[in-house]
Amino acid sequence: MGRRIVSAFEVTGWEETPYGEEGDGPSLGEALVLKRYRGELEGVGRARLLMCRADPASNSENAGYVASEMVEGSLEGRKGSFVLQHWGVVAAGTPPRTAGHVVPGSGTGELAGMTGKMEISVTQDGTHTLALDYELD
Repeated sequence: MGRRIVSAFEVTGWEETPYGEEGDGPSLGEALVLKRYRGELEGVGRARLLMCRADPASNSENAGYVASEMVEGSLEGRKGSFVLQHWGVVAAGTPPRTAGHVVPGSGTGELAGMTGKMEISVTQDGTHTLALDYELD
């Protein structure tokens, strides 16, 4: 039977580099993002994002990303690591949409054999939360 956890996280580092020759079009960038998870998931995340800001000159919120994230720490008392693959899009005036999965076979230590899916939400005050539905063999 699967488990569900919800843990808040904060972004503790952000290093962004543009790539490509976009001209007047969308802005493409790559970022290294560091996170700190607290709650049922205690640990750190290190994500590499590929991003698109649809119209950077207009201050529009239209954007999207794809990411691979190594998470290391303790999940409900089990120590180890796993990799999340996730994506997100936001359109001006609508809540962000995100989704992702635990990469099968990526779990280590007491998290070996872990599978699952996840999503990220952001409240009006900027609080970030990871919801993770997972199973362990």
